[in-house]
Amino acid sequence: MAAVPTFARRLAGSGVLPLCHRLPTWGRATWQPPSLPLPPCRAFSNNKILVELDESSGVATMKFKSPPVNSLSLDFLTEFCISLEKLENNRACRGVILTSAVPRIFSSGLDITEMCGKSQEHYAEFWRAVQEMWLRLYGSNMVTVAAVNGSSPAGGCLVALSCDYRIMVENPKFSIGLNEAQLGIVAPFWFKDTFVNVVGQRVAERSLQLGSLHPAPEALRLGLVDELVAEEKLQEKAAAVMAQWLALPDHARQLTKSMMRKAVLDRLVSHREEDIENFISFISKESIQKSLRMYMEMLKKKKS
Repeated sequence: MAAVPTFARRLAGSGVLPLCHRLPTWGRATWQPPSLPLPPCRAFSNNKILVELDESSGVATMKFKSPPVNSLSLDFLTEFCISLEKLENNRACRGVILTSAVPRIFSSGLDITEMCGKSQEHYAEFWRAVQEMWLRLYGSNMVTVAAVNGSSPAGGCLVALSCDYRIMVENPKFSIGLNEAQLGIVAPFWFKDTFVNVVGQRVAERSLQLGSLHPAPEALRLGLVDELVAEEKLQEKAAAVMAQWLALPDHARQLTKSMMRKAVLDRLVSHREEDIENFISFISKESIQKSLRMYMEMLKKKKS
């Protein structure tokens, strides 16, 4: 039987370079020769993510379409990294809006089934994919806007936090937060660093220890999201915010973003293998596996 391809092989098979081999793209071109008409909106779709690029505006939309809850499975993370890299390498694309095609949910976070009852090799591959997703999104040269049109716990919250700007639907039934503590899981240091950079030390410390999920109005008050809008206005608002950010020269914005985020990114890059080993050691503990199994059973009962 052929071996299951590692995450690195999956990326290589798509033509995407490993992150450490990416070429710098500061100051990407923002114009096209006037003699060449701009092509119409282009779309490419994977199984779990739909990507649409409007080359006339330079803005792409990535819609998560992995029902029922857009969980961050290994397959989803692989598609996410490949899709983001394709946009990053397209000089016509300057910004990307992340949103969900699944009603009432942005992303439920990491797929629990990837962390329960699997081999250590699988845990390593899965965690490397989670790292890669964050490194690519948090360090993206593009303007990134999260249009959060549903609840976004745990890893879903991390995706939103990693963007430059967060707009959430004004619905108190929708919540967002890093709630790992509720499952007996400790959020990794780079989850924590990303959270602190958005909301500050005290809010992050309290929220992480309690595993809090913040309803949309509270998330706005804490600075976890930047704006609340009616659901029917979300995409319009995201486009307006994107236009505001793209009005600035790319090179100045990109260098400023790199200056603000480089230390946090470098910390994971420098300790990546250690972080994977820590994850494997932690997730393999019988007490953690038991907690995850109980949580999965609870979800099955809710469905039934």
